Amino acid sequence: MQQLPGGTVTFLFTDIQGSTNLAQALGERWPPVLVRHLELLESAVAANQGQVFGTEGDAISAVFATAPRAVQAAVDAQRALASEPWPDGVAILVRCGLHTGEGRLQGDNYVGIDLHRVARITNAGHGGQVLLSATTRMLAESALPAGVTIRELGEYRLKDLSRPEQLSMLVIEGLPDSFPALRTLDAVPNNLPTQLTSFLGREREIAEARDLLAEARLLTLTGPGGTGKTRLSLQLAADVTDGFADGVYFVPLGTIGEARLVLPTIAQALGLPDPGGRALERLSEQLAGKRVLLVLDNVEQVLDAAPEIGELLARLPELRILATSRSPLRIYGEQEYPVPPLQLPDPRHLPDFEGLSQYASVALFIERAMSVRPDFRVDASNAPAIAEICVQLDGLPLAIELAAARVRVLTPQAILSRLGDRLSLLAGGSRNLPERQQTLRGAIDWSHDLLDETDRLIFARFSVFAGGADLDAVEGVVLPEWPAEAGPAPDGLEALTSLLDKSLVRQEVGAGDQPRFRMLGSIRAYATERLAEREATSLTRACHAEYFCALVERAATELFSPAQRRWLDALEREHDNLRAAIAFTLEEQRTELALRLLAATWRFWQMRGYLPEGRERAERILALPDVAGHPTLRVRAVEAAGGIAYWQGDITAARAWYDEQREVAVSIGDRRGEAEALYNQCFTFSVGGDDMIQGRALAEEARQRFHELGDRLGEGRALWAMVNSYIFEEDIGPAAEIDDQAIALFREVDDRFMLGWALYTRALIHARLGEYEAAHAALVEALGIFRATDDVSGYALVLDSFASLVWLRGDRDRAMRIAGAAAVIQDVSGVGLAEANRQAAQFSPKEAMSVPELAAAFAEGQRLNLEEAIELALRDDATADGSPRAGEPAEAEAGL
Repeated sequence: MQQLPGGTVTFLFTDIQGSTNLAQALGERWPPVLVRHLELLESAVAANQGQVFGTEGDAISAVFATAPRAVQAAVDAQRALASEPWPDGVAILVRCGLHTGEGRLQGDNYVGIDLHRVARITNAGHGGQVLLSATTRMLAESALPAGVTIRELGEYRLKDLSRPEQLSMLVIEGLPDSFPALRTLDAVPNNLPTQLTSFLGREREIAEARDLLAEARLLTLTGPGGTGKTRLSLQLAADVTDGFADGVYFVPLGTIGEARLVLPTIAQALGLPDPGGRALERLSEQLAGKRVLLVLDNVEQVLDAAPEIGELLARLPELRILATSRSPLRIYGEQEYPVPPLQLPDPRHLPDFEGLSQYASVALFIERAMSVRPDFRVDASNAPAIAEICVQLDGLPLAIELAAARVRVLTPQAILSRLGDRLSLLAGGSRNLPERQQTLRGAIDWSHDLLDETDRLIFARFSVFAGGADLDAVEGVVLPEWPAEAGPAPDGLEALTSLLDKSLVRQEVGAGDQPRFRMLGSIRAYATERLAEREATSLTRACHAEYFCALVERAATELFSPAQRRWLDALEREHDNLRAAIAFTLEEQRTELALRLLAATWRFWQMRGYLPEGRERAERILALPDVAGHPTLRVRAVEAAGGIAYWQGDITAARAWYDEQREVAVSIGDRRGEAEALYNQCFTFSVGGDDMIQGRALAEEARQRFHELGDRLGEGRALWAMVNSYIFEEDIGPAAEIDDQAIALFREVDDRFMLGWALYTRALIHARLGEYEAAHAALVEALGIFRATDDVSGYALVLDSFASLVWLRGDRDRAMRIAGAAAVIQDVSGVGLAEANRQAAQFSPKEAMSVPELAAAFAEGQRLNLEEAIELALRDDATADGSPRAGEPAEAEAGL
């Protein structure tokens, strides 16, 4: 065999579509057909100065020094296959994939990510189709064969979970040029995360696990930390997407420490708002009749959620779950698949160094080593050391990656000498740990020992982050209070780069393409232990809590500004860190810090639909000792608790907290706190329907206090509070005039949040006056405001009002569908104010469901996603004068 080309080369991969079925259909005639097919392909490759470097079954792998030669070979092959007289008139349809990249040679074979890239491009196509990567297209398009053109197909995510690839196809004159949609991740809904490294080996494991998943409702990949369970689950999920038309969803549970949060976290991964206590029912409704695969990652720390997971499977016969865990879930019908180590060579009987890369563990070491040292090569001197490293690390992917990262500064022989000493020292470790876990701990210990004092401290302190951190957070939490004995405080970016280089933290793309950093769960657990050994853990956790308290306090000042969406999204990203900060204050009884966090965070919980969680946190914080010793903070904290209860529709609890807010504010002379308390109290009388006059009097008193404080926005809010009292008193005339004043003021000061709610009440007024077109316009503008910030409470009530309006206009079926969608949002977010607003709009879905057709429409609406519900609500198909459509009831009574 002549020398394979190196440097920049073009790979051509092929295989036969439906070869298994063909083999069964042709029987003994199949082998000659397969041989003839290979002859035609090899002839096309050779005629264009290419080389076949691999054959497996019906697939070949070929390489060319130039892209035009590779394209010509693919064209020649397809034409030859099409013109061949195959037996019984069968068609041998071959898919081809072309990609140009770096030809990294290890012996008589290629290694590297470009090889995996062309394989995935090939797998995305169909028989008779030739797909090209962007690099191949660019190099070949100026020298195409006669009768051949290129058709751009667009960007696609291949099933190796890499970043999107720009794909094209060859259009060959005389051959078919119309094919089904490409077999890529884009074909079905999914949230599978992009991976920055290729997936190596595991072909046997993927095949075995795929067969098990086809039969089992729940497949659990088990094994110790570092076995590669997560990566295997992601690749398996990517490979089977064709079988789950309704979606494949990855649900990371590594930052969830409480079993009760598992189902809400699944709901969040599906794009649903926080379902609170109705997660099981909400998921059952959302996934009913759908063929969906859920990938639940790191279940071992929330095994108490197993019964709920089992119940979810029982309710949804089309649902499949692929879980990763160190222990099985012990659910009836569960199929466990212990993930084995990567394939290992026998160090006593090593093949020549050229054959070592055929072992998955060695291939992983080589590829990761080449990623940090592009000139790294396996040779006769280092091959035995590489094999021994993989064997001593038990073929565990994480440990091998940690070892390979050291190639930047150490030879494999030097790595082996250090690794061997460390593992032998840990051979007598805790016997209650699995053997491989001891070995993994040894690998991490070894990696930790290679860190200098600065890196060790940063590594330990980074463990306080739940859900990762950005660079600012690292600098704000990890670097302050730097001990003198650790040397000068490092630059945050350099510190993170050092840990990234050592594979102890991982980088991902965050908001605005800004980097975000995470630790793997097992490494974070190890780092937590190191932190406890170095310094009081509470010191760093306190710094973490202070940092995120400051962040949420800053966000609280911006939540009614034009930057509202940016800050809400930021808090969403840091929600796990906020949870961890609150948990710390509760555990350590840091009352002052807890009160600050509650006061600053409650609007985020309200706007993004986490009211049940917020209510629980609020009650626990206000039960801490010495709350009374912080009266200034207590005023704001009880206001937060009252606000959460109010949005939940618990008017009694809200009034009690608002009364407490006013009492404390008066006792300390907090005039603004008292004005806010008056404003808040008025709603519990108006919306609660107890005493409209009292509610209006409180609103007027609040307006006067805000005026004395020079707070025009406060005055506008108090005016809007009066509007609500008039609406619920059904005195629409004054309500319209006052609401117009409030709207004008909110537009003037550019408070989009309050403008949205004032428009919402304006729509209620228009609807009560029969001005349906005006009501529709006001709701459209309000919805646009809430949609721009992804305000879940806004969705819940505005969509409900759309339903009321559509009902009043006579389209009862559509009204009930919108109401069903709104009811789901209300249920999962905890928003409980819709009933009072429906009464004001004279619409009762509960009563309407006595009619079977309307009950069915409501149920249909419950199955809509948010965008579908919004589209349905925004449709305006009434006549121009606002009268009902032809054939619809002219009256708009609430009952039937």
